Amino acid sequence: MSAGPQRATAYAWLVFAFGFALLLSDYMARQVLNAVFPLLKAEWHLSDARLGLLAGVVAMAVGVLTVPLSLAADRWGRVRSLGLMALVWSLATLLCAAAHSYGVMLAGRALVGLGEAAYGSVGLALVISLFPASLRASLTAAFMAGGLLGQVLGVALGAEVAAAHGWRAAFAAIGGGGLVVALAFALVVREGRVQRLAGVEPQAGHAVPWRQLVAGGPLRLAYLGSGLGLFAAGALPAWLPSFLNRAYGLPLARSGRIAALLLLVCGVGMVLCGWLADRLARDHPRRTAALAAAYALTAALMLALATHLPTGRAQLAVLALAMALVAGTSGPAGALVARHTPRALHGAAFAMLTLANNVLGLAPGPILTGRLADGLGLSGAFALLPLPGLAAALIFAMVWRIERPAAAPPR
Repeated sequence: MSAGPQRATAYAWLVFAFGFALLLSDYMARQVLNAVFPLLKAEWHLSDARLGLLAGVVAMAVGVLTVPLSLAADRWGRVRSLGLMALVWSLATLLCAAAHSYGVMLAGRALVGLGEAAYGSVGLALVISLFPASLRASLTAAFMAGGLLGQVLGVALGAEVAAAHGWRAAFAAIGGGGLVVALAFALVVREGRVQRLAGVEPQAGHAVPWRQLVAGGPLRLAYLGSGLGLFAAGALPAWLPSFLNRAYGLPLARSGRIAALLLLVCGVGMVLCGWLADRLARDHPRRTAALAAAYALTAALMLALATHLPTGRAQLAVLALAMALVAGTSGPAGALVARHTPRALHGAAFAMLTLANNVLGLAPGPILTGRLADGLGLSGAFALLPLPGLAAALIFAMVWRIERPAAAPPR
């Protein structure tokens, strides 16, 4: 398998910066809803289950559409496709700002998912193609951390704007900002230059060899472990503002700020986990899976401890430790998928990874947590979040066990 470009150019970093900015917009559009849960619940008299569906329908749409739209993007052009996706999710967010019923809001959220469906896979494939193989875990983690930072900004900005001007203004601000970023991306990033720098010909007219996307136990298990490992990472961003509002009695703006701080910890932890995986696995590739298992296990244990502590500073401190690791498997999982698939198929392979992440983790996380919260209370629902993480740790340990020892990858 090709190691990719031998060095990272200034233009490659520029493309990464714009891709990162679009990912910020992507997740701000996705997570602004969570900051205004208390306002929507009161105004429209919604149950936690219906609130959870508003959050989870985005990930459901992403899970269903990511593979076909990723394949279409590989044929039509990744750069052009990314610009169109950003336009769709930004306009859909503006539709949410104008919604006057639950049904219209649900439709708007589904359209947000339509726009975001292939962005994670196509954007990551675009970025990976422009850098050496030795940076894959770090780049995967840093790119996906843009999603966490977008969640931070979406929750924090959404809470502040909603507290001052109402929840409609929060959606309008983030939807309008997304349109600006999409236009800037279209003006600066060019399809032809990206393809020349990556050195990979477009796949138009060729059938995707699906067997290579699921070939081998390590690759299939990497998809499964990654999805389960992100169950809590999908549930917590959706429900942390509400948890702080209910359990701690905090007003909307302050609960949004604290939740945003915890999400920032999660994003920083994701980047550090990816960087550590690259460092420790550079000459020993099998360590990637071992580190993913360690991240998932430690996060589950910290989360279990946090949910059994009484409300107070100790609980928040342990919860912060859990948040630092709860998405730590993202970088290693991306590196595993990239290592076990050809470069020309990375777009489709990351689409499969996105599918697993959303169907197994990011979509059911907020939805099932909301349903459980209606019966057990939000604290009771949180107490069950470590279970998928424990399963992910076991699966990544299986990957480590069955992967063949390999020579160090080319640098």
